[in-house]
Amino acid sequence: MALTNTQYESIIREYEEKQLRSRHLLEKRLAHIRNTYPEYAALEDLSASLASSFTKRLIDGEEGARAELSASLQSLSRKKDEFLSEKGFPPHYLEPVYECGDCKDTGYIDQRKCHCFENRITQLLYHQSNLSGSLEQENFHTLSYEYFSGPALQDYKKAVDISKGFVSSFDENYRNLLFMGTVGTGKTFLSNCIAKALIDTSHSVIYFSAAELFDTFAKYVFGKDKDALDHFYKDLYHCDLVIVDDLGTELGSSFVTSSFFSFLNERQLMKKSTLITTNLDLKGLQDKYSDRICSRIIGNFEICGLTGPDIRILKKT
Repeated sequence: MALTNTQYESIIREYEEKQLRSRHLLEKRLAHIRNTYPEYAALEDLSASLASSFTKRLIDGEEGARAELSASLQSLSRKKDEFLSEKGFPPHYLEPVYECGDCKDTGYIDQRKCHCFENRITQLLYHQSNLSGSLEQENFHTLSYEYFSGPALQDYKKAVDISKGFVSSFDENYRNLLFMGTVGTGKTFLSNCIAKALIDTSHSVIYFSAAELFDTFAKYVFGKDKDALDHFYKDLYHCDLVIVDDLGTELGSSFVTSSFFSFLNERQLMKKSTLITTNLDLKGLQDKYSDRICSRIIGNFEICGLTGPDIRILKKT
């Protein structure tokens, strides 16, 4: 599971708050009925006194005492239910109200995560990814070859196969991808397809445009909040997949070059996958960045070349 301890603890706290809200609601309802209907309060008190009166008989092991107590309590329970029904209250009004009846808002069923807990994890991972708005429209289910033909179609089909293989073997094989091609050839779309498929299987994915990534580096590195910098680095370097979109569109500087090399190096050392998209070719990358960055990319990334016209323009015609 890709959650940090802090994220996991935050979800557990949410479930504790759900249980607390349920108890408070039940206590409020019971207090209202007892205060409004003394007859019901008397039945409640009778249940408590009845259980107390059987205590010694149960301790002494008196034969039939347990069955007699159970029958008496069931009879009182029916009377209370009938009373509430006569007053117009719905069935189970004085039972706990759960958001998830399967796990009773504990998050677990027989020591296994409930479906509601798994869904909460996925929601958290979507929010963390910076992609929650894009992935509903751009994923493997919405993928189309409509605007491709000839060599561009073959290149795109190859990239799709590589993308699906990247997802299916993600937990077994450490791989990095570089989608390279001109504007509008499907690079970002394919990276979103990969992101959604991984998030839906509870992997953590973080998306940055190249400009956002280096701006964020600068914000934390030159800022005074070192704790925030530590948290940023932990997210960046421990995340299952980081996507850097449109590499080469950011403003160049020695800070960008050194930050980018450190980013690639740390991700590689930790065997954490990175996906980069760029409009530049290999020579363009070499001209913009240092030789050691290009060497690191060429040696450690699987390169997928995409060709063809700008799909976004074709869709408008």
